[in-house]
Amino acid sequence: MNITPDTSLHELLRAHPGLVDVLVRLNPRFALLRNPVARATLARAASLRRVAEMGGMPLEELVHAVASAIGSPATAAPQPSTAEDERERRLRALRDIIRSLHEGTDLAAARARFAAALGDASAEEIAAMEQQLIQEGLPVAEIQRLCDVHVGAFREALDRHASISAPPGHPIHTMTAENRHIERLANELRELAQLAADPAAAEAFDQRARAAADAFRHVDLHYQRKENQWFPMLERHGITGPSQVMWGVHDEIRAALRALRAALERGDRAAWAAQAPSAAHALAEMVYKEEKILFPMTQAMLTEAEWAEVRRGEDVLGYGWELPAAPWPPESGSSVSTPGAVTDAAHAESRIALDVGELSRDQINLIFRHLPIEISFVDEQDEVRYYSETPHRVFPRSPGVIGRKVQNCHPPKSLAMVQEILDEFRAGRRELAEFWMQNREGRFIHIRYFALRDSAGTYRGCIEVTQDITDIRRLEGERRLLQWDSGPTSTSSSG
Repeated sequence: MNITPDTSLHELLRAHPGLVDVLVRLNPRFALLRNPVARATLARAASLRRVAEMGGMPLEELVHAVASAIGSPATAAPQPSTAEDERERRLRALRDIIRSLHEGTDLAAARARFAAALGDASAEEIAAMEQQLIQEGLPVAEIQRLCDVHVGAFREALDRHASISAPPGHPIHTMTAENRHIERLANELRELAQLAADPAAAEAFDQRARAAADAFRHVDLHYQRKENQWFPMLERHGITGPSQVMWGVHDEIRAALRALRAALERGDRAAWAAQAPSAAHALAEMVYKEEKILFPMTQAMLTEAEWAEVRRGEDVLGYGWELPAAPWPPESGSSVSTPGAVTDAAHAESRIALDVGELSRDQINLIFRHLPIEISFVDEQDEVRYYSETPHRVFPRSPGVIGRKVQNCHPPKSLAMVQEILDEFRAGRRELAEFWMQNREGRFIHIRYFALRDSAGTYRGCIEVTQDITDIRRLEGERRLLQWDSGPTSTSSSG
């Protein structure tokens, strides 16, 4: 065994238990290795390079002392690791620590291993570690299950990182401002959980709880902007795993908030009080993950042009408590625009020949925007290529979805079903998948997926067709004569 700076102390002590005495004689600081807990935590993730740093001694001296004690050769002049080697070493250490948590190691021991092996970790390293764990086969749901524990292992290091800032109007600035509202909402839920137990405060509880429930939709908008604009940008940079984990946690929080709303509507204050503290904790933890991991990572990765694209999509999806504090980019004026609007007169004049007839680009846009259904098209590479921008969407969409793998456009819990539909369509075994449900507003939604094939039968993608059929389901009898229903008598020329 050739002893090098990167030799694992854990492997050395497992093969040569007596080496502990040698190390203690060499440097009194290594006396903690006599403690079995320290050996099981600190030594497991530490290389001799890290041990030398901990002991404040020359690395070459330590390497040669260890080699001499066990009768093994040593690298005479240890070569410094390259930046890439160091990055891989750190990622490997992070992965080992997180895997140990999943195998049952307690949080305190994981923190000790982290301090010994790394001492600090950037948002990019944490994201890359999660990404690699998923690629190695650790299920997203399993990482999601222990998400708070993972952050807990790195929390002391993350707390030392300075908070990032962005100018007014920048998406990070807007999301940070909304986070202050989310923190206040979390605190309100905690206070209301205590108030719910006081029968004399029933009226005050109901008023404040209903006001808090009204804010739940703002939280949902906050998460929708991340899912539809931020996550696609990260995917462009090769980051998909952490986005899937965070989206899964979003859905857990949404479910918790729906449960609170349901308990409030049925007047069950006891159930409300029992569920509110965990919902408050989840809201606050997501704020922490955004500001300590997501925001620094995106700030380091995204270009100014990409941030401008994020902002345009956020304007389409909408905001929670308050609008952005300024336009972004600053010199561009207001970034709010009408999605899908045709401004080039040439587009309105040129016509596209179809199987039957021909239409201008302007006419095609108008037709799709006025259909009483929503359409999304996914090509044969599973990439989203189009969605119809209808006035009142059932499901949120923004331009950030274009070019995105459709698998990444759904929360992790739906991924298996989405993949099954695509596989069945591609194999030619199915042509239609159909679903129906009631949404949170009580509207009845019908969703169908159709396989698209060319004249040779080759699979060319699929379309998703979504329709609110609540009013259609109420129809009875017949109407054969013209009768104007209440509503607008004309439509705007802009659609």
